[in-house]
Amino acid sequence: MASRKTSPQPYPRVNDEARRDYSLLDDSQLKSHSGKIAPATMRKLIRSAIYNANKKSSRVILKLTDNASQEEVGAVYAKEGRELFKYFHKYCGDPASTAHQVYKKHYTDIGREQFRNRTLQKERMNSGWRYQYLAIDAATCSNRFKSVSDIGAAEADFNAIIEFQDRTRYPDPLSLYVSVKNRRNTMGGQDWPKAIHALENVAKTDKNRRGPYCCVFGITMDSGGRHIKYNQKTSAPYSVNTEVWLSDYFWPFFANYSYEEIMTFVLDELIETEEPERISVYIEIPTILLDAFGKACQEAGLLDEEGYFNDRHQPVRFFCNKLPRMGKRL
Repeated sequence: MASRKTSPQPYPRVNDEARRDYSLLDDSQLKSHSGKIAPATMRKLIRSAIYNANKKSSRVILKLTDNASQEEVGAVYAKEGRELFKYFHKYCGDPASTAHQVYKKHYTDIGREQFRNRTLQKERMNSGWRYQYLAIDAATCSNRFKSVSDIGAAEADFNAIIEFQDRTRYPDPLSLYVSVKNRRNTMGGQDWPKAIHALENVAKTDKNRRGPYCCVFGITMDSGGRHIKYNQKTSAPYSVNTEVWLSDYFWPFFANYSYEEIMTFVLDELIETEEPERISVYIEIPTILLDAFGKACQEAGLLDEEGYFNDRHQPVRFFCNKLPRMGKRL
C-alpha cells in the first residue's frame, strides 16, 4: 500500500537528531502532570475497568449460574459447542493448511484445540477493553488534560486535549486521537498503513477540533518508548503526525504511573476480587460441548461415521464459503 503524504501538524517536535525520538512530539512543551492519582483512586478505576470489560466481553466461554439445573447446564454446553463450530469456520487462518492439519484427526481433538484458541482470544479481547477503559479514566482523573472523551469510532478509542505550557506561542491546545491496542502484533504489518490513514482521517474531519492534532496508537502491554511507522520499501513515514506509544511511555503520559506500577495495581485488584483463572490447557471441556461441535461438523460433511476428518478437500470448501444453513441452531 502506498504511503499517503500528509502535511506536518504545527506542534513542537524534538529537533535533536541525536535523540531516538527525533521529529516526534516534543512533550516537554506540553502541560505536565501536577501530581499522582492516589493509589486508592487508581484501585477504584481498575475495579471499574475490570467490571466494564467483563460486561463488554467475558474472559470465559462457559458461564453458568450456581443454581442451574442439569438440563440448563446441558443446554449451555450444547450451545457453546455450536458456537465453537462457528468459531472454527470464521477464524480459520489458512484453509489449505488447516485442511491438511485436521485430516484423519478426530473431532474431539480439533474441538479441544479450537476451545483453547477461542478462550485465549476472549481473554485478549477482555484485556483490551480493560486497559482501554483504564486509560480513559486515568487520563480523566490525572487533571493533566483539558478534556478526555470517548470518541465511539471504530478507528479511535478516545480523544484527549492537552494545552501547551507556552500559551502565548501555542494558544490552541493539542488534540490527541488515541487507538488502544494490547500489543504491537495485534495488527499485521500490512494493516498499519490503512489503520494510520483511518485514524488520521478521524482527526482531520473532527469539526470540534481547535488547534493541531497528533494521532497515537497506544500499546498497553509491550515495553518500549515511541516511534513512527515507516514504509519499509520507501523509508518514508506513513504519517509524520501519527506515533506509536509503547507501554513505558503510554502509561506515564496518561496516568503518571509506570507500566510495571499499572500492572501491579491490576494484579493486586485481581487477587482481592477474583479467583485465579485456569490455564486454558487445563480446563476440562465438557463432553456435551465437544459432541455438539462434532455433530455440527458431521452435518457440514466434514466427518466420517467414526468422527474423523476423512476428506482432504471438503474442509477447504467449508472454509472458503459461507457457513451453511443448518437450522435455527446455527
